[in-house]
Amino acid sequence: MSILPLALALVAASPQEAPAAAPADSVVITADRMIDVVTGKVIERPVIVAAKGRIVSVVGEGTSRPVIPAGARRIDLPGRTLVPGLIDMHVHLTSNPKYGGYSRYQFTDSFWTAQGVGNAERTLRAGFTTVRNVGSDDYADVGIKQAIEEGWVTGPRIVPAAYALGATGGHCDETFLPPSYAKKSPAVGDSPEELRRRVREQRKYGAEIIKACATGGVFSRNTEPGVQQLSLDELKAIADEAHFWKLKAAAHAHGADGIRAAIEAGFDTIEHVSFIDDAGIKAAKAKGTFLGFDIYNTEYTLSEGEKNGVLPENIEKERRVGTIQRENFRKAAQAGARMIFSTDAGIYPHGDNARQFAVMVRYGLTPLQAIRAATSNAAEALGRSQDVGAIAVGRHADIVAVEGDPLTDIRTLEKPVAVIKGGEVVAGAVAP
Repeated sequence: MSILPLALALVAASPQEAPAAAPADSVVITADRMIDVVTGKVIERPVIVAAKGRIVSVVGEGTSRPVIPAGARRIDLPGRTLVPGLIDMHVHLTSNPKYGGYSRYQFTDSFWTAQGVGNAERTLRAGFTTVRNVGSDDYADVGIKQAIEEGWVTGPRIVPAAYALGATGGHCDETFLPPSYAKKSPAVGDSPEELRRRVREQRKYGAEIIKACATGGVFSRNTEPGVQQLSLDELKAIADEAHFWKLKAAAHAHGADGIRAAIEAGFDTIEHVSFIDDAGIKAAKAKGTFLGFDIYNTEYTLSEGEKNGVLPENIEKERRVGTIQRENFRKAAQAGARMIFSTDAGIYPHGDNARQFAVMVRYGLTPLQAIRAATSNAAEALGRSQDVGAIAVGRHADIVAVEGDPLTDIRTLEKPVAVIKGGEVVAGAVAP
């Protein structure tokens, strides 16, 4: 007998506990087991009740009896394991790896927003119910977020950065075109005060996270990933201004000097983290800074980059960065640094985000730690633990169901059998 009919029978038999009237949009979700990412425990036979998109109770086998609202919709997932809706902290929904190098200039500007809508849906169907989009031109990520919230298109909850801030000629400026064609990015600044203004502009037009490029990068031209591009004073101005407006700040930083400077400046997360040294790991631990290593995408770039138009210099930079980045991930993991799940989706195809879990486990995290990186840790780094990151009372009813046990086979997360966002099934099959 499944847990839901049993629970209904028990409630019906007790005169003291008549079924509660179902609030609008009530739903009951059942499965064989659930991973509590906060405690690390597996809850057997969970019964989750949600109303108006948020969880109102979570009960497991052998604990208090669930109160099932009369008339509630049911989502029964027998044989499945539930995890919280996953969070990718580093995506570019309007980017597409098929169009590398100069091939992207064949399209008009609005093309990128249009295909970004499809990328958002692919990401949601892959089990990622929340993403942090850390850079889009034309405020496209803000627009896609608004369209999702208004119900025009399907996608995850988006925390948008709009334009990423940077230095003139740096990784977050336009580095591919000659002076007669190039235009300066509207988020470029060359002094602390100029960059403070850029923070305010991004927030004005919808940014909910501020992203800045502290060092060079892999996919820009004429920049070296290991070289710092913003001064400590400039980085402090960006982080301070973001925090003044109650926003989090994320730093793109490959090089050790830039990583340490961004940590000292007060950035909440460091992205890429490729050449972090022992001093950087120590500083991150001391400050509680989250580290977001994107350690899945190297193979894709090396195998598919040339075909997709990626320039030889960029492929070579990826070759140099990838191996070192993974070894430094291992060092940071062994040291107990705080990790978040950041993949740089858009460098590889959207929807393949979960493939990074296996790489994280291969290089030092336990499966539970890897799952926490994409749930409770990510939610804390976003400042949104009250909304996402765990299957718990008060959070959005964002839940992913998988076959088997991801604590023993992390790759089960690559093939979700059901994705639930706000109590609604948005992908996968559900038992009738």
